[in-house]
Amino acid sequence: MNPTKRRTVIAGNWKMNFTPAEAEAFIAEVTPLVAGKDNCDVVFCAPYVTIAAAMKAAEGTNIKIGAENVHFAPKGAYTGEVSAEMLKAIGVEYVIVGHSERRQYFAETDETVNLRTKAALEAGMKVILCLGEVKEERLSGITDEVVAMQTKLDLAGISAEQLKNVIIAYEPVWAIGTGLTATPDQAEETCGVIRSVLAKLYGEDVAETVTIQYGGSMNDANAAELLSKPNVDGGLIGGASLVAKKFAAIVDAAQ
Repeated sequence: MNPTKRRTVIAGNWKMNFTPAEAEAFIAEVTPLVAGKDNCDVVFCAPYVTIAAAMKAAEGTNIKIGAENVHFAPKGAYTGEVSAEMLKAIGVEYVIVGHSERRQYFAETDETVNLRTKAALEAGMKVILCLGEVKEERLSGITDEVVAMQTKLDLAGISAEQLKNVIIAYEPVWAIGTGLTATPDQAEETCGVIRSVLAKLYGEDVAETVTIQYGGSMNDANAAELLSKPNVDGGLIGGASLVAKKFAAIVDAAQ
């Protein structure tokens, strides 16, 4: 982390977990554990049906509630989708875009990720933009090329001013839900590659202000070492975000 240049963000991605009642109970449990931890932003991205309950439970706390995805169209015949304006209307501040599970299971492409990112930014939300390589790409030695191309395509047409509301989450796909984790040096190296691409696109001064999270099985046991790296500015947390004490330990590591 480099808190003198950019904000640290610890965000939980609940995925398809928690009913509204379960979310309320979880927020009540985690709130005192993260209260007063002001050296980082604390965010939970919830399933659509749980957002309202989570937001109500988080009122008056340092916890922000986000969504896990957003559609790129403002309205229309897109059964099952939710627009940026709909999310903004209920007070959603953050949204995850381009998570590897969306890319893998629901045919998301860099083009649609770019469109969703633009829609969320235009609605005034903060985007957690996910990118990263699969196992075969890591083993083939092309990680740098893959994440560089994703960064360029996913941010196409997005201005330096809009970039102020973009958080990039580097998530090696081979480390999500597998228990595997990139080593701190691997995470630092690839986050550094992403920052170097941002520098080429927007200039070094702008690149130094962008928060880049690590998002591949960060947990209470490995967070401190990962967050000690200068280019790792937080975490997008999966499984550990469902356990209050584990998530709070990650927030503590970010202090």
